[in-house]
Amino acid sequence: MNNPQTLSVEAVVEMKQNGEKIAVLTAYDASMTRHLEAAGVDVILVGDSLGMVVQGHDSTLPVTIDDMIYHCRLVARAREHALLAVDMPYHSYSTVETALANARRLITEGGADMVKLEGADTVLEAIRAIVAEGIPVCGHLGLLPQSIEELGGYKVQGREQAAADKMVADAQALQAAGARMMVLECIPSTLGRRISEAVTIPTIGIGAGPDCDGQVLVLYDLLGLTPGKRPKFSKDFLTEMGKGKGITEAVRAYVEAVKNGTFPAPEHGFQ
Repeated sequence: MNNPQTLSVEAVVEMKQNGEKIAVLTAYDASMTRHLEAAGVDVILVGDSLGMVVQGHDSTLPVTIDDMIYHCRLVARAREHALLAVDMPYHSYSTVETALANARRLITEGGADMVKLEGADTVLEAIRAIVAEGIPVCGHLGLLPQSIEELGGYKVQGREQAAADKMVADAQALQAAGARMMVLECIPSTLGRRISEAVTIPTIGIGAGPDCDGQVLVLYDLLGLTPGKRPKFSKDFLTEMGKGKGITEAVRAYVEAVKNGTFPAPEHGFQ
């Protein structure tokens, strides 16, 4: 968990209170983590997106808790300043007991500072138990990759009024359960603003508009490494930097764009 040199959960929460945007990126290994650290990323997320961009699966569902611990440990070895969050993978928090056991492993074996769980209603009890154990929690609303089969694909969530109202209530419920941060994925930009104003903890958007308190991207999308069509909400910062520029410069450009509000632009959001 945190040492005195790393950014604390409390410091990240204060960034929202001070109006400072929070730059978040995924990482899965030590080498890329060093680039993120050099560029000044605030929060590193070891995402279960590794199932797709590293392992070659077509979803995040096959990723195991042991996979997440392994990759988190690699990142933790190179992490110096950034807060380190990690996804709890599919079926790793289906009961309160398994959630507690796996959250403990991600902290003690993986070296994480914070664990992230998807959804609201069915995971609130698990979140309360994890928080009571002294482990910080990040929530995740909107498009939930671990529920992609139930959602019927990668679709924008919260466009209907009832669904939007429910998501605002879910965000408040996550905060009440003890979550200290939440990711909002693939929702209308207006809903991203509405949720960000409805809670006091930081919201981290990915396709959720410019008014979230911070932004996160999958590192491979930022570097143009993801094959096929890039998600609408992402941007290839490495290609835009031009010839002669490297990974650290591309990540630094992303951090600066998040901080000064030029990313995400309108074309990266949803109505």
